[in-house]
Amino acid sequence: MPANRPTRSVRLRSAWNTTAALLILAVLLFPVYWMLNTALQPDSSVAATEWFPTAPSLKNFDTAISTQGGSLLTSLGVALGAVVVCLALAAPAAYGLAQFGLRGGQTIVFTTLITQMVPGIVIANAMYSAYAELGLVNSYLGLILADASLGLPFSIVLLRAFMVSIPTEVVEAAMVDGANRFTAFIRIVLPMSRNSLITAGLFTFLFAWSDFIFALTLNTTDDVKPITLGIYQFVGAHVSDWGAVMATAVLSAVPAAVLLVVAQKYIAAGITGGSVK
Repeated sequence: MPANRPTRSVRLRSAWNTTAALLILAVLLFPVYWMLNTALQPDSSVAATEWFPTAPSLKNFDTAISTQGGSLLTSLGVALGAVVVCLALAAPAAYGLAQFGLRGGQTIVFTTLITQMVPGIVIANAMYSAYAELGLVNSYLGLILADASLGLPFSIVLLRAFMVSIPTEVVEAAMVDGANRFTAFIRIVLPMSRNSLITAGLFTFLFAWSDFIFALTLNTTDDVKPITLGIYQFVGAHVSDWGAVMATAVLSAVPAAVLLVVAQKYIAAGITGGSVK
């Protein structure tokens, strides 16, 4: 028998591990399956939903698009705006903390991490008072700024972890060639930090896309209604139409799922990029 051939016990252990992993994956994905299954069944109710859509229909998706299509576009615009604002603030802040040797830099990073522990409802209530005075309640700009704050601490910490590993000699060489520090940051540092920027932007998008607290607290009218708030109001208005509710949930999950699949290699590289110098 070849020396490198796995023994029976190794193969059995591998089979058990694979089976256990598949069972865990099935449990985790079951809510997603049930959501899609309910959405494909016309006139479905919570108590009478079949295990398989024997007569699938897109009626619920038509209802979801006609009633919540505007909310989907609102969420998309707000999430993309939050990504732009967050990266525009996080990238220079992270670079300054990583390369300038600021006094108290570690304390700033630690404080940034602490802000992630503050409950969102506390921040939302405090922001509402400020927004009311600034006229940002029920506005796209107000919700974009609020959602950008969700991903800002994470983005600063993530980008700083990568930018610390960028050799200062690279930036100094660009400055010797005539670039100022800002130009070197734009043309040298940011391209080198592409994976981390994509990772930070993706997580900021997901934070903004799934936000409910800010959307509910900072909006008192239907002028700005993201999909999370739309589903919340949709359930309240059509509590018996669970097929349409689930179809809306499926549509709201598609952009996040697509982005995760497309950017998964950048996420892996971005998260581990600053771990080895």
